[in-house]
Amino acid sequence: MELYCFGESVNAYKCALALALTGTPWLPRYVDFFNGETRTAEFREVNEMGEVPVLVDGEAVLTQSGAILLHIAARTGALGGATLKARNEVVRWLLWDNHKLSTQIGTVRFLMNFAPVDKRPEGVVPFLQGRLKASYAVLDAHLARRDWMVGDGVTIADLSCCGYLYYPEPFGFDRKDWPHIDAWLDRIAALPGWKHPYDLMPGNPSDRA
Repeated sequence: MELYCFGESVNAYKCALALALTGTPWLPRYVDFFNGETRTAEFREVNEMGEVPVLVDGEAVLTQSGAILLHIAARTGALGGATLKARNEVVRWLLWDNHKLSTQIGTVRFLMNFAPVDKRPEGVVPFLQGRLKASYAVLDAHLARRDWMVGDGVTIADLSCCGYLYYPEPFGFDRKDWPHIDAWLDRIAALPGWKHPYDLMPGNPSDRA
């Protein structure tokens, strides 16, 4: 499989991590996002949405991290949940992450770390950080009762929800404030095949420094 990705892309990291943890052979295809590659006509031929990640698996071309994670789980028979009830729970948490967690962290992290100061709308960051505290509380409370998001082992629900929380750029999250999330992140990082996003994919903010 080939994954269109770059180190700063959390949604690509979720998919790269799923490939790594399942032992799936894959190649990273670096996308030069910060120099506008996703806005080019050539890239739009690959993904009309102009976004990373894109997974190419033979003739199948998939976009959107949730869809790619479900595809990897289906293709490998791993990380998807062992029962229908578990698979439904996995999907529920994928949707929650995309709506309540990753999208809002993504906006805050981009504005705080990558957007020019004059392009940062006043009040947006503190507003979203307030909403994110409620999401962190939901996640921390859920993990207080279990080791993994769904069932007795790691699934793509874990990989979707954990992605942003390994990145070093500040966005208002401190692991020590959320002990159950902190312990869960340690459990995931101890899995065979886990790598930090800047070690797993090409591209790093230091490359542009």
